[in-house]
Amino acid sequence: MSYRKADGMELTSNALVNSLLALGAAALVATLWLWPRLARQRPLPVLGRIGLMTVTQALVLAVLALSVNNSFGFYTSWDDLLNPGGAKLTLTSNENHKGGAPASDELVQPSTEGGLETVTDLPKGPPKEVGKVESVEITGTESGLSDQMFVYLPPEYFDPKLAMVRFPVLLALAGFPGTTLQLLKELPVPQTAWELRKTGRMAPAIIVLARPTVAPPRDTECVDVPGGPRTESWFAKDVPEALRSAYRVSRSPSSWGVLGFSSGGSCALRLAMRFPEVYGNGTGMHADFKVAEDQFTGGNLFGGDQTLAAQSDLDWRLQNLPAPALSLLVISTRKESDYPDTLRFVDHARQVAAANPQFKVDSLYLDDGGHNFESWVRELPAALEWMSARLNWA
Repeated sequence: MSYRKADGMELTSNALVNSLLALGAAALVATLWLWPRLARQRPLPVLGRIGLMTVTQALVLAVLALSVNNSFGFYTSWDDLLNPGGAKLTLTSNENHKGGAPASDELVQPSTEGGLETVTDLPKGPPKEVGKVESVEITGTESGLSDQMFVYLPPEYFDPKLAMVRFPVLLALAGFPGTTLQLLKELPVPQTAWELRKTGRMAPAIIVLARPTVAPPRDTECVDVPGGPRTESWFAKDVPEALRSAYRVSRSPSSWGVLGFSSGGSCALRLAMRFPEVYGNGTGMHADFKVAEDQFTGGNLFGGDQTLAAQSDLDWRLQNLPAPALSLLVISTRKESDYPDTLRFVDHARQVAAANPQFKVDSLYLDDGGHNFESWVRELPAALEWMSARLNWA
């Protein structure tokens, strides 16, 4: 897999944190050395002491802030931090994977945010042998949102014999408030898919890596917030439209799947159940089945509209709406605190599936494990293998 290295010191880079740590240590040494020399109670020595304390504390706070941001992914770039919602950089070139000129609507363009240079375990080699991961900026016409995503193209995508073939698509979602990079580092989705492909356990597919936190730091739970971010429209309309404009992707719902962990898993199941005409397959790892509204969501996500809230409740949908034509996989552990909720949803889903053959549900459970990456890494191969078996080539 190949990638383009970004220039400069990225907001989320270890080099930036290490540089500030070094400066902080230097400031501390300077403070200890200069403090006795600034002991006199005169204006300049007093200002010197204040300056030393201010610089040292500012550097310590900066290291703490960067460390927290890198862990939780509130901001993924300097532009994300300093210019939220600002004008997006328009690039003049883009590799078009349909074989013609760049897409006229420019919905997908190369991203300048970087991040791929920090991933060290991507297979090395030409795209036709190991595939390729691209960093792109996707812009939505329906929602008005824009965000960086990573797109994995399998080796077969570059085979001249398959130049007219459209490929299945898997959208993989991180949790809240995680970054898209987590799907390459903490949960290595393309790397795992590559290993499964080599052993014949996964068919070629285009994998799109995204984060549900497209309006940081708010958790929108992938819904259209009245008067706020339209995250549901972003994933249900804008992202598929953009991908179709730039890549050779299948247009059949049965060829599209969405997978996620934690809140990303909740989004995955909700998107599949609400938009089966887009995503015919959904996998939720340690998902919730009802939209949570807490301090992270900024209060009421539905503006007090109980109808909107009910329609995003997956249990309510099973009991009150016609069964959609799609396949679902629910994954969790028997030690999870919400394991009883998972069992209840799966039980209701299987009752619906028994009377509606077009609706299918499977479940997988680990005997132990918590709500963490250790569990999700263990579950990922089975999730990808299940999804691959259901993504049709059409």
